[in-house]
Amino acid sequence: MTRATAVRAVLAVAALLVSVYISLTMSPRLGLDLQGGTRIVLQARDTATVEADRETTDRTLEVLRQRIDSLGVSEPTLTRSGEDRIIVELPDVQDPRQAAEVIGRTAQLTFHAVEGPAVEKPDEKPDEKPSGSDPTADPSPTADTADPDGLTLSDEQGRALDLGPARLSGAGVEDATAGFDAQGGAGWSVSLEFRKDAGQDWKRLTGEAACHPAGDDRRRVAIVLDEKVISSPQVDPSVGCKVGLPSGATQITGSFSADEARDLALLIKGGALPVPVEIVEQRTVGPTLGAAAIDASARAALIGAAATALFITIVYRLFGALAAVALGAYGVISYAALVALGVTLTLPGLAGFVLAIGMAVDANVLVFERAREECAERPKRSLRSALTTGFTKAWSAVADSNATTLIAAGLLFFLGSGPVKGFGVTLAIGVIASMFSALVIARALTEIAASTRFVSDYRNVNGIARPGAVRTWLVRKDPQLFRKPVRWLVVSVALVAVAVAGIVVRGVDLGVEFTGGRLVEYSTSRPVDVETARDTLAAAGFGDAEVTTAGDGDLSVRTGKLDNDGEHALRTALAEEGGETTKVRDELIGPSLGDELRRNALIALGVAVAVQLAYLAVRFRWTFAVASVGAMVHDVILVVGAFAWLGRPVDGIFLAALLTVIGYSVNDSVVVFDRVRELWGANRRTPLDTIARRAVLQTVPRTVNTGMGALFILAALAVLGGDSLADFALALLIGICVGTWSSVFTAVPGAIVLERNAKTPPPAPGKRKGKGPARGRQGASRRDPLDNGARV
Repeated sequence: MTRATAVRAVLAVAALLVSVYISLTMSPRLGLDLQGGTRIVLQARDTATVEADRETTDRTLEVLRQRIDSLGVSEPTLTRSGEDRIIVELPDVQDPRQAAEVIGRTAQLTFHAVEGPAVEKPDEKPDEKPSGSDPTADPSPTADTADPDGLTLSDEQGRALDLGPARLSGAGVEDATAGFDAQGGAGWSVSLEFRKDAGQDWKRLTGEAACHPAGDDRRRVAIVLDEKVISSPQVDPSVGCKVGLPSGATQITGSFSADEARDLALLIKGGALPVPVEIVEQRTVGPTLGAAAIDASARAALIGAAATALFITIVYRLFGALAAVALGAYGVISYAALVALGVTLTLPGLAGFVLAIGMAVDANVLVFERAREECAERPKRSLRSALTTGFTKAWSAVADSNATTLIAAGLLFFLGSGPVKGFGVTLAIGVIASMFSALVIARALTEIAASTRFVSDYRNVNGIARPGAVRTWLVRKDPQLFRKPVRWLVVSVALVAVAVAGIVVRGVDLGVEFTGGRLVEYSTSRPVDVETARDTLAAAGFGDAEVTTAGDGDLSVRTGKLDNDGEHALRTALAEEGGETTKVRDELIGPSLGDELRRNALIALGVAVAVQLAYLAVRFRWTFAVASVGAMVHDVILVVGAFAWLGRPVDGIFLAALLTVIGYSVNDSVVVFDRVRELWGANRRTPLDTIARRAVLQTVPRTVNTGMGALFILAALAVLGGDSLADFALALLIGICVGTWSSVFTAVPGAIVLERNAKTPPPAPGKRKGKGPARGRQGASRRDPLDNGARV
């Protein structure tokens, strides 16, 4: 065993031990569909200047979504109910009361000049209250209007202060972070960074306060949150009059605990609510999926993963079995990372996690196919040498394909929100874990095996010493694929036209997450199990209805657009099982994937595509980059069009599947173009269509084997996983088939056609290591300094 192999083995064992420890000691955070959670109903209230109408409530909902994301709750559901109510559903919240308090605060942050101690009104005695006041009211001074624009509030010590009008609001704050000052002894505080214009306002405010002598109340600045002074610091004596604090930053200090400081920071950063909200109801809700559906999905996932492992073992024999072991390690490591980061696990997320196991085999397949090529070219070289060369040559394809996916994941996380942000986290974890499992764990296992005499001598055992059946058939047939590349593009354009026709003629059936619908709660005279209620409604034609428990045995039904006749039919169906059925709530609800969330998702996706385009243009050629992105757009249109023709709903689960298809499409194209770049650099005088044909034929075994690994899992989910995952699996089945087609018959012909008008020279030959002709070229480059290299 070499030193490098030993280091990889130690790293693999260490990562597995840490992952197993995390998996056994930490509990996963489960989503609303698997575990249920807390439902909070908020009522928006009018103010003196703003009416709580539909538009204002929608803006309030988006501010609440930002707060909940900052609170650390992933995969929440927020919908508008009626004109002025908001329904918030939070999965697996540790402290629902704290979450409700943070969510419901208005968080109106303002900065005021202190005009001095409050002046007592002459017609009132200190111990008297105004006539008509509430005798039970808090005796401390509150937001009295000392003047039309000012306030009278108590400071941190309870002294009443007259404050000037608000000079600065929370809208001018760019960032807010909680921190602990251990050296200065100030404890927990919140640091604020102001925007440019707001920083100038802060400088003027503190400059005016600095004109008063030290110790004077008028040298203070009051920071007010929801009409309560949370800090009123003195301006430092070193600050000159009219000079002010030029930094554009400040720090809110006070007797904050760690939780209070963090909550205050996220409230300020999330922004103030356009209108105040009041919590009118809070209750627990059950999972949206029943135990039977969850069990069926888990069983299907296990069967699919086992089938994938068996397939890889059959194709690559011993090394395939070792790759299957590495895939199991990948599953443990990525699951531990999801749990440690507190990612909320939903059923589609878990299905995508299992699918990622099937797709993670891609790096191993790339390496094994490269090693097979080395063994075929030089049959007498050692097995370990061929394997090492396979890892070396596959590295560029693995790195580029995963780099583009990581770019997309990072941009989806930083620019997206809600489920799109969560998908970015899950995608990034999957990519990093799959690279570690293939390049560290699988490599350590296969190198140890290749060093043994038995595996080296009996070449039929290892799985890479003989070419595969697909490669042998392709070499014998040698099909001329790209003599007329335009005809493949015509086929792709025709498929896109059919898909667009489906979108235009049949329309896209948007799910309740995009369109909104109706939320109805029923109370039954006899207890009704949730599974029974779901089956009953499905039999009555309400298969898409989402049924959960709510409160003390009530049934909550969420559907798409539903008229009164439909609601009556729904209630009648429930009455067959529950006896007398009474409607206790009936509300129209808005979309949980609102306009702003969809807009942010589209912006994030657009930026991700643009950055991927730039990366591929730098790493490859602009023609290859445009062809790859064009193939990806082709795949998206075909998947959406297929769902339009089939009449299947386009909902949040479909969105997750579509994002997965996008990543798979780009990954597939990168692998093909990596081989085109390598072959074209080594044979610069050969026509590109010939190079492309060779590259495609050489990468087809990898494409087929990787695709089969994913298809086994998807087929199991579609057939055995029940209705809850049928659409998810169907979208991905279509996407992977379309992506495999487009990477060969859309991206490659597109690049060939674009290259006809491109003036960029062929790529330079890559640096190669090893024996053979490459060594001769390297030797020729090290000639005598007096030799100019000319030959006749």
